[in-house]
Amino acid sequence: MSRLSIITQNSAQRTVEELYKDLERRIVASPPGLCPVDMAASFLKMCHAQSCGKCVPCRVGLGQLEKLFDDVLDGDATLETIAVIERTARSIFYSADCAIGYEAAKMVLKGIRGFREDFEEHILRGRCSCNLNQPVPCVSQCPAGVDIPGYIALVREGRYADAVRLIRKDNPMPAVCGLICEHPCEVRCRRTMLDDPINIRGLKRFAVEQAGEVPVPKTAPATGKKVAVIGGGPGGISAAYYLALMGHKVTIYEKEKQLGGMLRYGIPSYRLSREVLDGEISRILSVGIDVVTGADVGEEPYLIQDIRPRYDAVYIAIGAHTDRKIGMEGEDAEGVMSAVEMLRSIGDGEMPDFKDRDIIVIGGGNVAMDVARSAVRLGAKRVRIAYRRRKVDMTALPEEVEGAIAEGCEVLDLHAPLSIEKDGQGKVSALWVQPQIIGKMKNGRPTPGDADVAKLRLPCDRILVAIGQGIDSRHFGESGIPITRGAAIDAFDWSGVKDAAGVFAGGDCVTGPATVIRAIAAGKVAAANIDEFLGYNHTITSGVEIPRVRLHDRPTCGRVNMKEREASVRVKDMELIECGMTSEEASQEARRCLRCDHFGFGVFKGGRVEKW
Repeated sequence: MSRLSIITQNSAQRTVEELYKDLERRIVASPPGLCPVDMAASFLKMCHAQSCGKCVPCRVGLGQLEKLFDDVLDGDATLETIAVIERTARSIFYSADCAIGYEAAKMVLKGIRGFREDFEEHILRGRCSCNLNQPVPCVSQCPAGVDIPGYIALVREGRYADAVRLIRKDNPMPAVCGLICEHPCEVRCRRTMLDDPINIRGLKRFAVEQAGEVPVPKTAPATGKKVAVIGGGPGGISAAYYLALMGHKVTIYEKEKQLGGMLRYGIPSYRLSREVLDGEISRILSVGIDVVTGADVGEEPYLIQDIRPRYDAVYIAIGAHTDRKIGMEGEDAEGVMSAVEMLRSIGDGEMPDFKDRDIIVIGGGNVAMDVARSAVRLGAKRVRIAYRRRKVDMTALPEEVEGAIAEGCEVLDLHAPLSIEKDGQGKVSALWVQPQIIGKMKNGRPTPGDADVAKLRLPCDRILVAIGQGIDSRHFGESGIPITRGAAIDAFDWSGVKDAAGVFAGGDCVTGPATVIRAIAAGKVAAANIDEFLGYNHTITSGVEIPRVRLHDRPTCGRVNMKEREASVRVKDMELIECGMTSEEASQEARRCLRCDHFGFGVFKGGRVEKW
C-alpha cells in the first residue's frame, strides 16, 4: 500500500467551496443600511464555525459572544451586556491561539466602538436605529440618487429619450457620466449574487448615444430671485441648471475661458470627448443661464463683497484646481511639470512637446494614469510611473492602470522618489528613488518602508508630478468665509456656510478632490436648499412613466464589458479609446437587471424615490 496519495476534493469539499463563493458575492452585494448588530452577529457565527476547537478562547469564548449578541437582538440584554461583550472580546483577542479567534474578537471590538448606539437602541427600545428607506443598492450608492432601475428598464424597451429624461432629473450630465463616471452604483449591485454587476455606465452611454438630441425641460415661472454660482465645473453647472429650472435667474462666474472645470482642464479627450462636453454644457445653458468667463472671483473687478449684495444667494463651487508640491530637492528644475499644469494646457488646446522625451510620472492615482497616457500620445519615447507602494495599492481604477500598461507605460512600484537631479543648465537629468519593502498595515493599507538596498538613479528629461490637487480659497477666507486648516471651505452637509446667510458651498472645495458624480450630487443638494432658502419648494420631475416589472426568470448571464480600440492604434490620437455597446449587447445587459426597485424589499420598503 502506498504511503502517499494525491489529495482531491470530494463532493462535500467542492460544495463548501461553492458556498464560500456564494457568501462572498452576497457580502459584496450587501446594501447599506442593514442592521450592524445583526450583521456582526452573523459574521461572528461564521467565525465560530471555522474554529478548530483546540483553544478555549475560540471554542468557548466565541460561543459566549454569540449568546450575548442574541440577547441584544432578542431584547434580553441590559446596558451592562455591552460591557460584558467588550470584556469578553478583549480577553479572546489577547489569548486566542490563532487568527480565527483573535480576528473574530477584533471584529466585535470594532463594532462596539463603531456602532455602540445601535447596541443601546436594541437594548433600550427593542429596535434598530438604521432607517432602510432606500433599499435599491444601485440608487443608494449613486451620490446623485439617479433612478437606475428605471432608466435601465427604459433602455430595455428602446425608449432612449425617456431614459435620458429620467437621468436628467437627478443628473444633468448623462453624456459626460456615460463616459467617465466611476460607477459606484455597480459596487453593491444585487446581480453580483448571481454572476456580475450590471454595466450601468455602459447602458447610460448607450441610451445617450441612441437618443439623439433630447430637449431640456421647460423652466418654472420666473421667481425674480437671482443666484450667483462661482465656478463653472460639474458641481456649479449642475446647481445652476436645477436653479434655472426652478425659475431663478442664475449667473455663473468662471475663472477660465470656458466652462467645464476639471472636465475640460483635468480629463484628457481620449476619455471625455470635447464635442460631448461642449454639447452637454450647451444643453444645460439653454435653460437660460448667464455666464461670465475670465472672472477670477476675489480679484478686481470681481470682488466677493461686491458680488454678494447683488444676488439673493451665492453658491461657491470653485473645485480643487491648484497643484501640490512634492517637497523634494530639485523640484524647481526645468522640465518638472505638475499634472494640473499639463492637463490644463491640453484643455486649452496647447499640447506640450513631449516628442522623444524620457518621462517619469510621480503618483498612483487616476490623474497619474491620465498624464502618463497623454504623454504617450504626445510622442514620448518612454514613460515610467514611479509609485512608492505596490501596484495593487494604487488608488487609480484597475482598468486605468492596465490601460496605461497596455499603451507602453512602465509601472515602477515600490519606488519612493527622493530627489530630482539637475544638469549644468538647471534642467532635469534624473530622478533618484529609494526602493521600498511593503510593511505593516495602517488604516487598511500596507505601509512601505525603505528596503535594504541602495537608492537608484533613473535618467529622464521630464518629470510629471501627480500627487493630488489643492484648493485656492484664500480670497474667500479674506472675505469672511470660514476656511478649514486644509484650505477647504467649511460648509454643512446641506451646503450652507456657517454664519453666512445666503452663502452655500459644495463639491471639491468643501470635501477635497472627489469624483464627477459627487460634484454633481453636491450641486443638486445645493440647488434644493438654495431654493428653500429663497422661500420656495420646487420639485424636479421627469414626467416619464417607468415600464412595468417583467416577471420572467433571469438566468445567470455574463456581463457585457466595454471594448476598447487596439492599444497600438489609440496611442496615435486623442480620440475616445472606449467603444460603446451594440444594440444586441445593450438589450442583453438591460435584461439582466433584477429590478430591485420592486423586488428584494423594493416596494415593501419604499421602492422608487420619485421626488428630490
